[in-house]
Amino acid sequence: MSDSRQAVSETPAEAAPRGRLASGLKLIADNVQRLPNKPGVYRMIGNDGTVLYVGKAKNLKKRVTSYTRTAGHSNRIVRMISATTAMEFVTTATETEALLLEANLIKRLRPRFNVVLRDDKSFPYILIAEDHVAPQILKHRGARRRKGRYFGPFASAGAVDRTINALQRAFLLRSCSDSVYESRVRPCLLYQIKRCAAPCTGEIDTASYTELVGEAKAFLSGKSQAIRADLSHQMEAAAANLDFEAAAIYRDRLQALSHTQSHQGINPRGVESADIFACHQEGGQTCVQVFFIRTGQNWGNRAYFPKSDRSHTASEVLEAFIGQFYDDRDCPGLILVSAPLDGAGLLEDALSMRSDRKVAISRPQRGTRRELVDHALSNAREALGRKLADTASQDKLLSGLAEAFGLDSAPRRIEVYDNSHIQGTNPVGAMIVAGAAGFQKNQYRKFNIKSADLAPGDDYAMMREVLTRRFSRLLKEHPRDAEIDDDGALPAWPDLVLIDGGRGQLSAARSVMADLGVADIATFGIAKGPDRDAGRERFFAEDREPFSLPGRDPVLYFVQRLRDEAHRFAIGSHRARRKKAIAANPLDEISGIGPTRKKALLHHFGSAKAVARANITDLEAVEGVSAQMAQAIYDHFHEGA
Repeated sequence: MSDSRQAVSETPAEAAPRGRLASGLKLIADNVQRLPNKPGVYRMIGNDGTVLYVGKAKNLKKRVTSYTRTAGHSNRIVRMISATTAMEFVTTATETEALLLEANLIKRLRPRFNVVLRDDKSFPYILIAEDHVAPQILKHRGARRRKGRYFGPFASAGAVDRTINALQRAFLLRSCSDSVYESRVRPCLLYQIKRCAAPCTGEIDTASYTELVGEAKAFLSGKSQAIRADLSHQMEAAAANLDFEAAAIYRDRLQALSHTQSHQGINPRGVESADIFACHQEGGQTCVQVFFIRTGQNWGNRAYFPKSDRSHTASEVLEAFIGQFYDDRDCPGLILVSAPLDGAGLLEDALSMRSDRKVAISRPQRGTRRELVDHALSNAREALGRKLADTASQDKLLSGLAEAFGLDSAPRRIEVYDNSHIQGTNPVGAMIVAGAAGFQKNQYRKFNIKSADLAPGDDYAMMREVLTRRFSRLLKEHPRDAEIDDDGALPAWPDLVLIDGGRGQLSAARSVMADLGVADIATFGIAKGPDRDAGRERFFAEDREPFSLPGRDPVLYFVQRLRDEAHRFAIGSHRARRKKAIAANPLDEISGIGPTRKKALLHHFGSAKAVARANITDLEAVEGVSAQMAQAIYDHFHEGA
């Protein structure tokens, strides 16, 4: 069996390489001569400058030499060699450093021949802020700029909210902002319902509150059993001293801890902190299910569908996925996986180096840990099944769309354009993208209309500007003759363009596309029907009469969803721009006016309008404003006088 596979894989090499393959082989061979026998990272680069593949090596020279022949390689590697027109190299001190750099580059560059983690959402954390005498507990997402302890990740914001709610009952930590804290003169409602110890009004002294904060940190750090035992001991001691009120407080706190350790589904025994990765492959697609176990609790899970070639095994996907997953996240001491990893030892060393603690990767064979992995694998299988069913439905809709609109084949990339403004103010153009995998939100684009001579409310001119900017940039960054088929990946160029509007909007769009030489892209206008009723839309094309689709046609519903999504995105972008414009202060436009002078001016005059009306003498009376600065401020507001 192995001999037959080897024979098949060597077929490309047995024939003399020609064309792009021969060119790629020669380029790689030329680079090999100058490579050191050191660990490092190499990048294969395509004709348009994009990175095709990022790899790490214990020995750069030996690893890259393996690409100078096609024998033994899969079709994916042969295609990669054929597309390579340049290479770049970085040497590292150790193979572990090379692995860390490789994961970082893959996540940033998203090469088409690597396993790429598709992760456009950050995880929420619990933050116990330490920049105040009375630390605050709150939900946090994003960059960790605030001083404090971060606990997580949680799979969803809801899981964070539920956990904080339980922790407030257990440890009575405040959740109010610092400004609210400073303004309190009497305890708030949270103190009355026993969710806060009210350090703001001195209901608890600083030392006792600090002790509560320490207990909360210990609990979230995995010492839940010790905290429970301590609270139980204090409850018994209070009861023995006949202090039943204090005993009741400890009892309520214990009940809150029991709740937070049981309300989030399966909670493993004997596993305090671990991440579980399970990979399932089917139909040429892959799902990785990640479960988070912290303090002996299930903090939720999330399904990922990484971009990978069909030739990648579950082990290869998991190994690449885990390296990228922890590029910017904390790593627990234990990682459980559903498939064996060839580079588990190296990955353990890399994660241990990054986390400053020992990290172990295990594929359990029995017991509670095996049950956890099997549960995650079952969830991965079910999630991929749902995705495949959705994909089949989407494929059917795309085929129906091609038939209804007279396209040669089902579109792989659909772009929908819409504009939004209020009487011409803050005009914004929007583009949304959809394909076989549904809406591709990382491909959405907004266009702040910049034309100074554009008449307010001129929708046609707005559409011309949006499409000119979009397709001019596309021609520059992705020449059509250089586009490479990427095995079902979303192409850079659309097969179908939909314009929210009627014949006039379509005419404006087609004129731009003709001027840019891309008039062969199928383009349709979508106009609302009489009385703007949904279901009575009219479709316009350059080479056919306007037409409608049957009222209950699934294709019509699909097009309506596309149009509505474009409208939603355009409205949201317009509102964001309008909000920013409203919040803008005219003082920000004056050179030399920084935050300190701006604050002084507003404090002295009360508003920017009052500053604009002030004379030079009054301006000079403001602390920090010189005679020269006062003249500059006055001239800014009276330049037309």
